[in-house]
Parts: sequence; C-alpha cells; structure tokens
Amino acid sequence: MKFIDEVKINARSGDGGAGCVSFRREKFIPLGGPDGGDGGKGGDVLFEATTALSTLLELRCRPHLKADRGRNGMGKNRHGANGKGLKIMVPVGTVIHDAESGEVLADLTEAGKPVVLLKGGRGGQGNARFATSTHKAPKFAQPGEPGEERWLRLELKLLADVGVIGFPSVGKSSLIARVSSARPKIADYPFTTLTPNLGVVAYKNYRSFVMADIPGLIEGAHAGAGLGHRFLRHVERTDILVHMLDISSLPEQDPLAGYEAINRELSLFNPELVRKRQIVVINKIDLPQVRENLAAITKRLEERGVRPFAISAATGEGIQPLLDEIARYLWGGDSITG
Repeated sequence: MKFIDEVKINARSGDGGAGCVSFRREKFIPLGGPDGGDGGKGGDVLFEATTALSTLLELRCRPHLKADRGRNGMGKNRHGANGKGLKIMVPVGTVIHDAESGEVLADLTEAGKPVVLLKGGRGGQGNARFATSTHKAPKFAQPGEPGEERWLRLELKLLADVGVIGFPSVGKSSLIARVSSARPKIADYPFTTLTPNLGVVAYKNYRSFVMADIPGLIEGAHAGAGLGHRFLRHVERTDILVHMLDISSLPEQDPLAGYEAINRELSLFNPELVRKRQIVVINKIDLPQVRENLAAITKRLEERGVRPFAISAATGEGIQPLLDEIARYLWGGDSITG
C-alpha cells in the first residue's frame, strides 16, 4: 500500500433545518393558533483516531466530505430531525491544520477520543415559538443556520519511542529487521526505504517499545532535497534518536561530516530536534575495513563528548547493549535487569 502521510480535504458540517410557518386548523376551533415546529440541527464533523489505520490513503480518495443537514420543521409542532454527524477516522498521530492559516486544530495522539472540529448549523425556530399575548398569529419563522466549511490539511506523524536516522544505506532498515518482526525492503543502494517503517521491539520483563526507521536524510533535506521534510516530521514524535553511522567508506567519505550534516538538517527543520537524546551507533562492524577504522572514529567522537555503540545489524553483534541503553533511557535503570 502506498504510504500517504499528508492530505488536503474540504469538510463541511450540515446546515440547520428551517423552522415551519403553520397554523392549527381543526373543526370547531377557528383560532387554533400557530403550530410550526423547529428545524433540526445540522450534523457535526468529528475526527477520531484509530489504530486500525496506518495511512491517510482513504481520505486522498475522498477530498470532499459533508455531514447531513437538519430537516425542516413541520406543522402540529413537529420538529425536524437532526442531521447525522460525520465521523472521519484517521490514524493515531494525525495532526489537523487549517489549510489557509496553518493553525493546529487538533492533534490526535490517542485512539477512541473523537474531536468535533465543525459544528452543525442550529435549526431555525418555528412560528409557534414567536406567539405572544399581543402577537397571537406570527407568520414568520427562522431559517436554519448554515454549517461551517473549512479546507483542512491532515498530517500524519508516526508515534514511535525511538527514531533511527542517518544517511541512506547506513543500515537503518537492517537494524529494524534485526530487532523487530518488521521486514522492510533492504538493498545496497541509496533510498531503498521510501516510506517510514515501524517495528515493535520486544524487550525484557515483557516490555516493548516502538522503533521507526526514518527514510534516508541528506544535506538540504529541511528544504525538500532528497525525500526532504516529508519524513523529517516523523522525527518530532520520538523520545530518542538512534543516529547511525557507516564508516566503511573511509577515507573517501568522513562519517563525522555526515553526522554533523544530519544534525544541522534537524536543527534547520526544528531546533527542538537536536535537543533530543541521541545515541550514536557505528554499524557494519562485521566488515574488516570498519574494524580497522573503529578505534580512530570512536576516539574522535569521544573527544566531542559522544560515546558510540558499535554494532552489526547483519550479524546481531553489539545489539543487546544498544537495546539496554535505549531501555535505560525510556524506563530507568531497573528496566535492564532480568
């Protein structure tokens, strides 16, 4: 299924029904008086998050959504029925913006909690409501109020405890495949991953956490280069960032220059991202050239106050200490026992 993480839709709540102008007409009752009923209320537009959906694909196919209008009032003081509300189901983690102003209207991070964004129009009052001692036969009623209409931009931000970032082909998908049951596409060329992958990592003591493989970032991503800011938004939800480095291309490419470039992109996209806890991981230590360069790169990182973890996502070497460090941050020191 194509991963759809942003859509623009037009939503409209229902109009209120009009009040009725009617007079009671019965045999032997010449002055029956007004009996026009009220119009019904228009339907609201609600949004509710659900774990049953993982993309916004369905809304891409239905860009115009409208709730039912209220029914008009009738004679004999009969009120019109209220319009049926429209509930729009979206994945957990969906942020709803006003498409014109950019204002955040709702951030749906929990399933099963509907939010009313567009209220239906109020129904008009029938002429029976306007009868007084001095005006016994009003020949007018209120029209129903119109519903609300808005263009909305829906943006899906993945909810994950850990986000795995780094340049393309550093082994992010391989790490997800190693520690979880997720099976992302893995190949030896850049931009293998075109959609974010989520994996549930089963840890000790029946605990688990969600890890997201963020598609490869490159310099200029904050401005849309490569896969661009389309996937940078998913980093915002995570508690920890696992920053993966590949030193197998030394000396042609300096991995620390790439490390700084990725952090610069995070800062340019959202300054809060570089303040998140980062765990630096050197991958592919199963390769001889990586073993040779490991000590030198580790020393350079430690001079910057960074203690890297050396792993092989292919063989599993060094994976458990990395998971222990993640668990220590998420749940505290007692989580790594057992």
